[in-house]
Amino acid sequence: MTELLGSAGAAALVFAATNLDDIVVLTVLFVAARSTGRPRPWQIVAGQYLGIGALVAAGVVVAAGLLVVPDPWTGLLGLLPIALGVRALLSPTDDGPPAVVASTLGVAGVTVANGADNIAVYVPVFRSLDPATGLVFLLVFAALVGLWCGTAARLGGHPRVVRLVDRAGHRLVPLIFVGIGLVILVGSGVLTPLAGLLD
Repeated sequence: MTELLGSAGAAALVFAATNLDDIVVLTVLFVAARSTGRPRPWQIVAGQYLGIGALVAAGVVVAAGLLVVPDPWTGLLGLLPIALGVRALLSPTDDGPPAVVASTLGVAGVTVANGADNIAVYVPVFRSLDPATGLVFLLVFAALVGLWCGTAARLGGHPRVVRLVDRAGHRLVPLIFVGIGLVILVGSGVLTPLAGLLD
């Protein structure tokens, strides 16, 4: 029992460390859902599960040696939230936050883009786990995705957050997405080899 609790605790630490920034993204999506009706809350939750599932699956596949992820080229996924944010900034509406993402697949895409660097953590972790401990990790990850979505939904309904987004959401929400994309691009180190290709 102690070993099981230790594995669950380790899984929770790995998940929290690699997905803390998802709370911001999810909160923004839930605020947009309240204001515009898009994406719907179930689409946010389903998209988050789909995106985290894809990241974990990629980590497991790479850990098993079945695929090589070219590093730092996964950082190019940062272009997705930048494109979504720029598109929303260019939309003509000033009535609250625009629906930067409007579907389950859109939410999943942003989750994958935001978490592409998670694979670098997941690979050595999953490589070191036996199948039973790996299953514990997967179950804890699944439970924590639900907790993350619940926390973000509560934050997205908090009166202060709602008021802030109502006042400045038409610019704030897209700028958050652009900022996330820039952090992914710069943090991944992909700009250096990209600049080398352009020389």
